[in-house]
Amino acid sequence: MIYTTLLNIAIFQGIVLGVVILKSSLFNSNSNKYLAYLLFALSIVLLNYVFELEGAFTSYPLLRFLDCIEWIFLLPVFIFLFIINRIDDTVRNRQRTYLYYIPFVYSSTFVILYHLNDILGIYKITGSGIFIINILTLIQLLFAFIIILFPPFYSYFMIRHLKDPQEKKWVITLLTTLYLLLSTWLITYMTGFFFGIDISSTMSGLALSATFIMHWTAYIGIYKYKLAKNKEAVYHFLNNDPTISYPHLQTADNSTPQEYKESITADNLYFQKLELLCKEQHIYTDSTLNREKVAEKLGISAGYVSQIVNTITGDNFAHYINQYRVEAVKEMISDPEYENYTLLTMGLESGFTSKTTFYNAFKKVTGQTPNEYKNSSK
Repeated sequence: MIYTTLLNIAIFQGIVLGVVILKSSLFNSNSNKYLAYLLFALSIVLLNYVFELEGAFTSYPLLRFLDCIEWIFLLPVFIFLFIINRIDDTVRNRQRTYLYYIPFVYSSTFVILYHLNDILGIYKITGSGIFIINILTLIQLLFAFIIILFPPFYSYFMIRHLKDPQEKKWVITLLTTLYLLLSTWLITYMTGFFFGIDISSTMSGLALSATFIMHWTAYIGIYKYKLAKNKEAVYHFLNNDPTISYPHLQTADNSTPQEYKESITADNLYFQKLELLCKEQHIYTDSTLNREKVAEKLGISAGYVSQIVNTITGDNFAHYINQYRVEAVKEMISDPEYENYTLLTMGLESGFTSKTTFYNAFKKVTGQTPNEYKNSSK
């Protein structure tokens, strides 16, 4: 009873957290959606195990189709896609991500067609059909080895492209834990398949370990993982509209106590949302962007926008935005697609309003003029 309760809590938590990540404008991004999919897939795996413990497959035979699909094949895929979508476009675009779904698609198609026989009794497999089934089963086992072992192992090489040390540490811990879980599952499954050994106790332990991953991801993902250290703000965010402002967070003047200013860190809820707006939505390309527009998007005061940027980056709001614009220009300079653009055109495309502003900001950020940078990068 206690065991299944723990599993059910983890399933519910995984589904809720996944929905929050997908639906929230703060948490949602190209990378985080795969973290949500990972939680959904893990929830389905645990749900199938609960159904098995409770005898649901006997009472409702059609549910066996849900159990037959190897949802576990998706776990290494989603963790890999989560990681590569957090790194730069150059590395990510080299990956043929659709290939990683082949084992899951093959396995799902094979087992569903196979179990039409014993679940629905549509047809019977005899003679040469059994031989073909055995061959297809061996192919499925080969895919299991490839998909369970390769993507997580390859992910370790991708992690080196992550720039944030704290983020890298968190991702390595998640990847290692999941890799150990999947490897143990694969070894246990193969042992039971080839030697006919009872593996139920080991599978129970693995399911319990999966609940730990779910709980731990929920805690780290919400409170630690580049979102916020302000747990009260997160609680309100999860239970209210994210555009609602919190009075105790809005500070429009400079009379804020020094100790409060020092408590603002890079994990600040609103700073993370500002980073997301810049990195994902490229709001800096708006030449009319100012503190007031950003404050409206974040649901806080313009004064608090300045405060968090000043405290965390050590620079003012204008320089913070110009840094993103300069990086955009640098990317254009190195991209052959923009070789016919003048430097000024690149600057204007990136959000600068004039040649003077562009050249001054570029010199301040890089120590070189745009022309000097372009010549040195050839």
